[in-house]
Amino acid sequence: MSAFRHLPLGQRIPGSPHSVSCSLPTMRDVRGYEEKDPAVTKHLTSGYPRFVVHPFTRRLAEHFIATQPEMKSRTLWLTSSEKMARGLISILGETCGAQFFSCDGLHGVSHLAADSDAFRHSKLFLQNLGGFLSSREAEDHLVRLGLLAAPYTEETFSGDAAAEVRRHLRRALPACADSDLVLANCGMNAIWAAFRAVSELQAARGRTVWLQLGWLYLDTICILQKFTGTPTADYVYIRDVFDFAALERIFAMHGARIAGVIAEVPTNPLIQTPDLPALAALCRRHGARLLVDPSISSVWNLDVLPHADVVVSSLTKYTASEGDLTAGLAAVNPAGPDAAALRPRLAAGVEPPYPRDLARLAAQIGRTDTVLTQIHAGTARVAAFLETHPAVENVFWAISPASRANYQRLARAPDATGGMITFTLRGIGALEKFYDRLRLPKGPSFGMTTTLICPFMYLAHYDLVTTPAGLAELAASKLDPDLLRLCIGTEPPDDIIASLAEALG
Repeated sequence: MSAFRHLPLGQRIPGSPHSVSCSLPTMRDVRGYEEKDPAVTKHLTSGYPRFVVHPFTRRLAEHFIATQPEMKSRTLWLTSSEKMARGLISILGETCGAQFFSCDGLHGVSHLAADSDAFRHSKLFLQNLGGFLSSREAEDHLVRLGLLAAPYTEETFSGDAAAEVRRHLRRALPACADSDLVLANCGMNAIWAAFRAVSELQAARGRTVWLQLGWLYLDTICILQKFTGTPTADYVYIRDVFDFAALERIFAMHGARIAGVIAEVPTNPLIQTPDLPALAALCRRHGARLLVDPSISSVWNLDVLPHADVVVSSLTKYTASEGDLTAGLAAVNPAGPDAAALRPRLAAGVEPPYPRDLARLAAQIGRTDTVLTQIHAGTARVAAFLETHPAVENVFWAISPASRANYQRLARAPDATGGMITFTLRGIGALEKFYDRLRLPKGPSFGMTTTLICPFMYLAHYDLVTTPAGLAELAASKLDPDLLRLCIGTEPPDDIIASLAEALG
């Protein structure tokens, strides 16, 4: 019998009003969420902050629309800064009547409410770049306006939160000075800022081509596809992270034009680790810059800075382990050839964390080592269980055979695997039966003290799993649309395994 219980649709995970995950307990709920079915969405009080506009932010926007006559019949997007709002206006153009909004220190963009294209472009732009207003900032404004009685009570750090966060990060990145550790409001914004900073430097040298190594996270792919100079010519996707010969051929053909490479180490969701030292050497020989994202396992587990020009990482994962804020990091390798030029560009390019988010992160970051020790012990046991279960087809984790040597070359300790396991099941229709029966928390995100599982491709790439062309694209990248992504938390491993065993039958 599982020690876990089914969580109702829409329940916040872990429970704070600032939670970054919410329960999607059945595959019907997952599809309804993706298809915006009112029967599902009416239950969703929150969700992952870059994908779901927080209720506090919605309430604040509704207040301005109701109290300012010029806002009638308009949609208002509240953004993380004036800079982000100006960027969104440049994307929307004039056809939708887009207008800059500023009031009481808040900024945003409004457009005609009936314009569905403007709605879609606005949401995707702010999602891709991490540009939504922080839920804690929205909460503070609601309190100021008398629309909320008081902010949610939670543990925070009372001193210099940024200094405290950097003090702990220097344990993982000892070569970095404070000026090398640029904090962002989320991991995707750190990636965006690093991509822009490197692109600007390299474009002046005639370098505009970017390489995507392996299947990356959705919004990283979107940034590369949308914001390279000429996407059809300047964006190159290398499907196989282990095909070093293909990389060498591309560099031989385009080396003088390659601006940079973005690599996840390991990748999401197949958890594959490329030969990072060899990749770094190839980039350096040809003058390309290397952006490395170790979010799947974290900077705490992998020593990737010596091989990167910039390490970009989500601190939402493992560092903010309670699962109630987003934050990101862009760490400059001080020995990199462009380090001096990158520091000011990154500092100017990121959206800084809101002070209350930073104070909350500073209160949690000191527990990271303890949390990871528990996660690693559980991950090894759960992976071993899944690898031997007859209902499981494939299992991927940090030290799967294909990647073990490459991963362990970078790992700070033999058991420093992170908590991510992805797997597929045997049999047609097995996903729905298993997922609906499973009594584990089900929702987006990972790297929390709470174990989380989700049908990853459905949540990240619903357009691909529901179309013939999309399924063909997934197959070409050796991705099963029914892949499950499980990230182990700090609960007893026996309880996690019992829940999996119950659902597997």
